[in-house]
Amino acid sequence: MLNKERTMEAITRMYEMFPEAHGELQAQNPFQLLVAVILSAQATDVSVNKATPALFAAYPTPDLLAQAPIEDIIDKIKTIGLYRNKAKNIKACAQMLLENFGGEVPKTREEIMTLPGAGRKTANVVLGDAFGIPGIAVDTHVERVSKRLRICKQSASVTEVEETLMRKIPKDLWVKTHHTMIFFGRYHCLARNPKCEICPLLDLCQEGKNRLKGIRT
Repeated sequence: MLNKERTMEAITRMYEMFPEAHGELQAQNPFQLLVAVILSAQATDVSVNKATPALFAAYPTPDLLAQAPIEDIIDKIKTIGLYRNKAKNIKACAQMLLENFGGEVPKTREEIMTLPGAGRKTANVVLGDAFGIPGIAVDTHVERVSKRLRICKQSASVTEVEETLMRKIPKDLWVKTHHTMIFFGRYHCLARNPKCEICPLLDLCQEGKNRLKGIRT
């Protein structure tokens, strides 16, 4: 496994590849970001960004979304995977924000995770992007890249991946690292066809070396 020094060397090279890495979900405030992140589970940011403009135009605040007819919410997000369940979650989430948090998105992971549809990854994204509170949200890209580079064990759970990254990366870089690793995984270290042959991290990546060796033999 990569130690702290080698991990930061790998992360630094990712920074150089994607200096403008950022969250790609479109939202105007913490509430809209929370809803967008809930909708993004098992869906692409692109598909969420296509659906949310109409949703937020009709229901821009928790009180309006809480009162919205469920069938209308479903109609506005039906292009997103699992849309029926997600419609129920975001309506219930808006209701809970009003009942338990005065209509405001809470600023702790534990409180956000009490909201319908919001897990640990959702909480970390909202805390980091809406409030600047350090965290590393482990999505499919972050997990894949961490395991391919041997930053963490291959058998590590999502929570273990997060904990390993937090140990090896300075806290003030957590949010930046989260976005950069997502860009690296989304646009370079792809799930099916990673660009190993042109990867500036190849000397640090045993899996990449193995892949190329297999291709050439």
